[in-house]
Amino acid sequence: MLSADFLNLGKDVAMVNANADLFHLDIMDGVFVPNISYGFPVVEAIAKEATKPLDVHLMIVQPEKYVARFAGAGASMISFHAEAADDPSAVLRQIRSLGAKAGLAFNPDYPLEKVRPYLGECDFVLVMSVFAGFGGQKFIESSYERVQTIRKWIDAEGLQCTIEVDGGVSPANAAELASAGAEILVAGSAVFKAGNPAEVISHMKSL
Repeated sequence: MLSADFLNLGKDVAMVNANADLFHLDIMDGVFVPNISYGFPVVEAIAKEATKPLDVHLMIVQPEKYVARFAGAGASMISFHAEAADDPSAVLRQIRSLGAKAGLAFNPDYPLEKVRPYLGECDFVLVMSVFAGFGGQKFIESSYERVQTIRKWIDAEGLQCTIEVDGGVSPANAAELASAGAEILVAGSAVFKAGNPAEVISHMKSL
């Protein structure tokens, strides 16, 4: 939703309700990432009209201070960055205790070996295919291999952990990401900047 038209947000919320599977909400604090996006009032406003789950992606420091408020605002899924948490396991448990699905996000340069120990505690992992903090970035090609590696680990250990990919996702790479093992694809600019967003979503789902 970072790429939505905030002067006509209701229109874009209705479009997502009718065509997509969830709302992905990027929360940026200007500290963990350079940009500031939006906070609780916008999340709550979207939640009032949303008929699909809210997937809140926290790009903030000290995520443990805010997960309860985002769960209360209507988030069904909450992810936070491994780089921003002193104790990822504690934050994952906290999110689950609030009735939301818990996810661990990480930037393209974050070592996957540091992610592996937490896979059994995650409902999903959010593989960033660009660096967190800016919309409209170019997809990083090495993301395919990172998804494949995580997929192998999840399957080998028989874990119930979904792989989500965020950053530069479009019809040009959706099929290859799905083949690599991704199950949730987050598309912002590719959808909202298109002439027919609903058509782009439909096309990506068909790949």
